[in-house]
Amino acid sequence: MERIGFATGYDASLTNRDMANWMAEAERRGYEIGFFSETIELNRDSPTALATFALSTSRMTLGTTQIVRLRSPLVMAQTLAALDEMAEGRIMLAPGACTRTHSLRHGLEHINASVALREYVESIRLILSGERVSYHGEAVNFDDVHLGFKPYRSYIPMYLPATSRAGLRLAGKIADGVLLNAICSPEYSANALAIVRESAEEAGRDWSEFKVAQLINCSVEDDHDAAIQAIKWEVASKLDPIQLPFIAEPKMKVGEPYIRREDIPVFEEAWNRGGKEALIEAVPDSYVEGMTASGTPDEVVARIQQYRDAGVHMPILRPAAAHQTERLLDLFAPAQTPAEAPA
Repeated sequence: MERIGFATGYDASLTNRDMANWMAEAERRGYEIGFFSETIELNRDSPTALATFALSTSRMTLGTTQIVRLRSPLVMAQTLAALDEMAEGRIMLAPGACTRTHSLRHGLEHINASVALREYVESIRLILSGERVSYHGEAVNFDDVHLGFKPYRSYIPMYLPATSRAGLRLAGKIADGVLLNAICSPEYSANALAIVRESAEEAGRDWSEFKVAQLINCSVEDDHDAAIQAIKWEVASKLDPIQLPFIAEPKMKVGEPYIRREDIPVFEEAWNRGGKEALIEAVPDSYVEGMTASGTPDEVVARIQQYRDAGVHMPILRPAAAHQTERLLDLFAPAQTPAEAPA
């Protein structure tokens, strides 16, 4: 049975209850992971979303991205342990780097992103041990702290969401797995995983035990062009002035063939002229076709297979529009018995 996951969190029109209902449907169809993306645009927060999901599901692993430094390591560990208790051991965390843009947006002094991420991972793992612990680093410092309750598990898996070479190498060194970014092509994925694997093997780690997941944006319609148009908004969201500095350049350095350097001034001009709508219009169809799984059902299925062929063990699919969700879930539902199959 091929492994598959379902993701949500970017559609601001969906409440936590709405998303939890879709998580329950994904679980019923045999999806292994339900994932929530906590965004820089300050949509719904991940702890509230995961608590809702945990009460609506009983089997699937539940994961989320969280940018480190926006919460203290102790608060993150406390929340993670409480959620894992609620979900009876089904939580995983994808702690993301706090970039310069994140720091500025949240009024924080910038600290080297890789250093802070490593220290957060190390210190959260220490706190989850349940023992009294201390940690002293460049970004994280605390003495004699402990959780006031026994964690359901003393070790919770962490997949690093990585885009840049530095992030990919760090994932290979310290994480249980890597979560490759959304809006990336299978070609990027193959290039990124070569970096992760090299780093893991340099650290003496067994690559066969390393987990590889990727958020993959999907748009499925009967008409190819309609599918492309339905997801352009999300591709454009990665090319606005907030995202460009820490998304486009790192992807190109890893080897993303679908982002062209000469297009960046075009995107900047479009944004300055007409904001989000003008930027959406400026995005070429080739960006959508190259960096998402979009088109007719057969085209989407074939595209997801290309991500698997690039080395992705767990595609985590995020639909472009609410009306596509049930169709996408059905399209990739693992084999089920007739009694389990959706009506």
